[in-house]
Amino acid sequence: MGEYFEALVLGIVQGLTEFLPVSSSGHLEIMKYLLDDDSLAQQSMMTTVFLHFATALSTIFVFRKDIIDIIKGVLDSNDKESKPFVFYIIVSMIPAAFIGVFFDDILESLFHKKIALVASMLLMTGIILLLSEWIKTKDRKINIMNAVVIGIAQAIAIMPGISRSGATIGTALMLGVDREKAARFSFLMVIPLIFGKIAKDLLSGELLAAMPSVSYLIIGFLGAFLTGVFACSFMINVVKRAQLSWFALYCFLVGGAILLYITLT
Repeated sequence: MGEYFEALVLGIVQGLTEFLPVSSSGHLEIMKYLLDDDSLAQQSMMTTVFLHFATALSTIFVFRKDIIDIIKGVLDSNDKESKPFVFYIIVSMIPAAFIGVFFDDILESLFHKKIALVASMLLMTGIILLLSEWIKTKDRKINIMNAVVIGIAQAIAIMPGISRSGATIGTALMLGVDREKAARFSFLMVIPLIFGKIAKDLLSGELLAAMPSVSYLIIGFLGAFLTGVFACSFMINVVKRAQLSWFALYCFLVGGAILLYITLT
């Protein structure tokens, strides 16, 4: 596979699967396994940072009005909703941040050809999505307890194969949170974590060890950003229409197919 085409494919995969509830990390691991490309594994840290930065920016672009309103609300002493919302975002980050800081080495070991784990976690994602569809949607708002539980779901979704958006949106729906509020909270809560992870990786100095070409990174970045804008907007509409079961079926098919492939080869 040509270098630039590979970058574009990875960018598109990241942009789509970051927002669609099918696990971006799981799909990237599947691609690495199927391509059997060691150079891809060596370059994956820097590439992953750029791709996640692109999808973080696409989230900001899609929710730019909401973010501006939240900032204005925090600065407005009469606003009674924005400050609690920001507080709940911070609370939801704690479990994933704790796991990322204290168990980083263990997490990294899960992202190296653990394809059976990825397939199993995709099946788990499918179950979460189905359960969230069976629960009747209520019109509850995010509160501190919901934020903690959704944050724990996000921490568990660090594992490759468990969809972060699927786990957080699905958990929010099972807690009775309104569908649109669940999607909005899910996508906004990850932005600080992504930028925190990027800062941590940049400060570590390890990213330059196997740096791909600048053009490779730019192509991957553009593919992830443009695809991410589309996928984020699309996913919001999917959640509103209660169509997560289709993604559950997809996760079952891909997870099952990978396990079958491993068994037969």
